[in-house]
Amino acid sequence: MKKLLMATAATALMAGTAFAGGHGKEVKIGVILGFTGPIESMTPAMGAGAELAMQEVTDSGLLLDAAKVIPVRADSTCVDAGAATAAAERLVTSDKVDGIMGADCSGVTGAILSNVALANGVVMISPSATSPGLSTAEDNGLFFRTAPSDARQGVVMTEVLMEEGIKSVAVTYTNNDYGKGLADAFQAAFEAAGGTVTINASHEDGKADYSAEVGALASAGGDRLVVAGYVDQGGSGIVRAALDSGAFDTFHFPDGMISDKLEENFGDEIDGSTGQHPGTDSDGASKYLELVGDAFDGTGAFSPESYDAAALIMLAMQAADSKDSADYKNKVMDVANAPGEQIFPGELAKGLQILRDGGEIDYVGATAVELIGPGESAGNYRQVVIKGGKVETAKYR
Repeated sequence: MKKLLMATAATALMAGTAFAGGHGKEVKIGVILGFTGPIESMTPAMGAGAELAMQEVTDSGLLLDAAKVIPVRADSTCVDAGAATAAAERLVTSDKVDGIMGADCSGVTGAILSNVALANGVVMISPSATSPGLSTAEDNGLFFRTAPSDARQGVVMTEVLMEEGIKSVAVTYTNNDYGKGLADAFQAAFEAAGGTVTINASHEDGKADYSAEVGALASAGGDRLVVAGYVDQGGSGIVRAALDSGAFDTFHFPDGMISDKLEENFGDEIDGSTGQHPGTDSDGASKYLELVGDAFDGTGAFSPESYDAAALIMLAMQAADSKDSADYKNKVMDVANAPGEQIFPGELAKGLQILRDGGEIDYVGATAVELIGPGESAGNYRQVVIKGGKVETAKYR
């Protein structure tokens, strides 16, 4: 009982002094990702990447008044805007987070931005929301993303397919902001390059049978089927139906389809298929993999981007000498870009110290971070090919 009373007294004392000097001894960052839903096989490595950066900063003892950084997880579901908004509201109003790392899928990210971040003035940095529509969304300078817009991915997809000699494709996309935005961006780029899109049709997630959708795609024809969907949902359902019916035997997979689950679901049945997701072979990417070790899959889609998103939040706080979003939102672009000393994964303590001393940094991070325009990544991609049932790196763009 004596120990309990002492602990309670200590907690009360800390609460009374936590904001001395305008800082908190505790910084809370929300980690809102689709831990359930159509990309749930991707999000464990994404959450782990963000939390790795937070632990690195906590261990340094250099953020603000030696603040401990506490991650607070919430489930965006990826697809349910209402549930995602409610989860984000809890992060802000109940958990009192000082920033949000997330969300992941574009639709729920837009919902959280408009309904929660704007209303409460909270910075959010998404590692994976790629809809072109987010580039022009009203954000009051609060929203950033370490993943490039799908306007860029559409161009990269076109380059990959053209180099493969693929001039005619059928396209199916998940019926939401991400899927439609990517499909439209790709069609515009592909046709501008002289290619033909035989059909550009949506599919709904959660169905048991996709034979009707695949029948329409097969009737339209094409040298390859582009599947702009989710690997843990309808995207894989489309691929399975296409393989079983013999409609298509090679596919092109954008970022929402690329994870270990793709190998698990199809193995060498999809050999010869191609795809891409944001990624780089920069020095920072290698340093990130060294930092991760065997703790989790550091090569997973959007895991490096998640580390970088969390790092940018904390470095911006340090640059502003404040964990208040109204103060540090104006520092995100400053710490992300030149001029300044380059900072890589594992060097967050170095960056924090430089900022504490009044210097400037250029955060390169795990993904060669360079934020442009409305605070989004300029865009680097890992091109992949499926060989022997494995997703292998073909090159980087």
